[in-house]
Amino acid sequence: MSKGMLIVLSGPSGVGKGTVRKAMVKKSRIRFDYSISMTTREMRPREREGIDYYFRTKEEFENEIKNDGMLEYAQYVDNYYGTPIKYVQEKLDAGRDVLLEIEVNGAMQVREKMPDGVFIFLTPPDLGSLRDRISHRGTEDNATIDKRIEKARQEIELMSHYDYAVVNDEIPRAVRKIENIIRSEHLKVSRVYDSYKKVIGDK
Repeated sequence: MSKGMLIVLSGPSGVGKGTVRKAMVKKSRIRFDYSISMTTREMRPREREGIDYYFRTKEEFENEIKNDGMLEYAQYVDNYYGTPIKYVQEKLDAGRDVLLEIEVNGAMQVREKMPDGVFIFLTPPDLGSLRDRISHRGTEDNATIDKRIEKARQEIELMSHYDYAVVNDEIPRAVRKIENIIRSEHLKVSRVYDSYKKVIGDK
């Protein structure tokens, strides 16, 4: 059985990573498993353990960090968020593709541990479009939006560490591009060479 492929979807906050990921889970013809994150924040109404997040105490999360149980993690407002490595590794070993939707800093951590993954950077058409998206949420003041835009500018500069860049101008179009990337990656010689060595009898 061939090993599954790790697909990392990342990009600046507000670019629409979650929206694109949900569209892929719902409508994509590509088969993959979505990796559920772990967090120490309180469970919200209607959220379910193992569906929305793996909910853990701060002590439990920190033990996972000490035992190298996290593929990537970060801390926001006194809460940890991250990707447990066990789930990802089990699915990959079973031949399943795994999709991670994570922030840029997390993607850089994953790149160090699993450099053979497929790293896709979701980018806005321009910073003006990103500002409009964040503003339309109506949850942040102008000073906070300015800080988010500046952070996005810095994150876009890290695009060179990714394999592909997809502009999120229209959700269906972005999904199709990501699907095409995944199909192409599965045809790479580096991914299929070992299988064909068995076909020709070279063990």
